[in-house]
Amino acid sequence: MKKQGHPSYQEVLFVDTATGEKFVIGSALKPKEKEMYNGKEYPVCRVSISSASHPFFTGNTQLVDSEGRVDRFMKRYAAKKPVAQEVVKETTDKKKKK
Repeated sequence: MKKQGHPSYQEVLFVDTATGEKFVIGSALKPKEKEMYNGKEYPVCRVSISSASHPFFTGNTQLVDSEGRVDRFMKRYAAKKPVAQEVVKETTDKKKKK
């Protein structure tokens, strides 16, 4: 087996940003940030959703949106709605004048 062909495998600390839950898993990720956990220093990878916060695993039916994606989507398309209505209104006004 070639030694250069495989990534290095190490233990990485994953932190769920929604709940603060921490767990160590073996991974080939190489994050630069490090943190102490149970007396040992691990590289840290932050995740927005894990089994500790996902509604399927927790039994909650509410939406978990820690990064505000749904709010940004609603604001973006709520703002464009009046613009589209104005264009439609202008075209109907032009047709009526003819």
